[in-house]
Amino acid sequence: MGQQDAMNTRVGGGNNGLSGGEKRRLSICIEILTRPKLLFLDEPTSKTVYFGTFSAANEFFASNGFPCPTLQNPSDHFLKTINKDFDKDIKEGFVNEIPTEEVFSILVNSYKSSDIFQHAQTEIAQICKQHSRAVEKEKRHVTFFTQCHVLTRRSFISIGFNPRRPARGALLLFVTAILTFMTVGGFPSFVEEMKVFERERLNGHYGIIAFVLANTISAIPFLIVISLIPGTICYYIPGLQKGFQHFFFSISTLFASMMLIESLMMVVAIGAGIQGIMMLVVGFFRSPADLPKPMLKYPLRHIAFHKYAYQRLLKNESEGLRFENYHNNNNNVGSGGARPMILTGEDAFKDIWHVEMATPKWVDLGVLFAMVVFL
Repeated sequence: MGQQDAMNTRVGGGNNGLSGGEKRRLSICIEILTRPKLLFLDEPTSKTVYFGTFSAANEFFASNGFPCPTLQNPSDHFLKTINKDFDKDIKEGFVNEIPTEEVFSILVNSYKSSDIFQHAQTEIAQICKQHSRAVEKEKRHVTFFTQCHVLTRRSFISIGFNPRRPARGALLLFVTAILTFMTVGGFPSFVEEMKVFERERLNGHYGIIAFVLANTISAIPFLIVISLIPGTICYYIPGLQKGFQHFFFSISTLFASMMLIESLMMVVAIGAGIQGIMMLVVGFFRSPADLPKPMLKYPLRHIAFHKYAYQRLLKNESEGLRFENYHNNNNNVGSGGARPMILTGEDAFKDIWHVEMATPKWVDLGVLFAMVVFL
């Protein structure tokens, strides 16, 4: 099919992928792989008026009254001679005053009576004879393991070349929530450890501060691993902010959140329920301005650690971003007037998620670690 030069080219991908003609030929190749008895092609050609070498094509058309004019591309001349789209030009006298149907009839009859046709028929017969056994064989597919290998490789390439671009706000909240909720799984073992702690403390072996400090220090390496591995996957694959500084901020926020929830689980046994309530007031599910002021906005929103973790992640992600704005001038950013054509990340996140940009992100991180120490 003439696709040798495109063997390592992506099928899609705009300017870097296969052309339209190459894609059509590739689709034909895929269908031929299973050796179908019938292959339906959507107008690959209409009628065969010539099938032979290019060097003899000029002589064939000229001998039938359709010579190629001087300084004209032979291929363009051949197509124009047999293409019905040029019937209008025929009426206006731009080409030979012969209808296309009559041109077809002349060329087809001439071709069938020519030596070129007889030679082509002989070659086709030889090819059919050589491959008759292969054609008559029952269709054989590649092995199951080869299919799995090819499909897995294609999936890896597709994921690598086409990273998913989820909504930043939803992604950051989901990552924070799922990692902090995972700590609930360690609560049963903590209950058993508390039984040992109560007995040993009553016997005077150690105090509360030593127990809490020891448990915190022993959990730190595991919390770092839990924060680093999922955090790295969820940061780079969706294509969040580039740069080690932004990545470090993101991982440190996840680590501080998990440290905080570990401390919270030591204080109360209903940590999962408290987390669910805190997530409702971070500003994702409902705008902070629409939250009922008693309890949910004051004081719950201001003591919910999810707020500071979520706000910090959004601030970290918004730095340096620029968005093309297609809204009309009736839409405003807060009370600042008409939206500009280029919207900064800070303005967009402040408008959509009501992020408190006046507070530095390091302050939010400090609040998280202060909560860890307090709890």
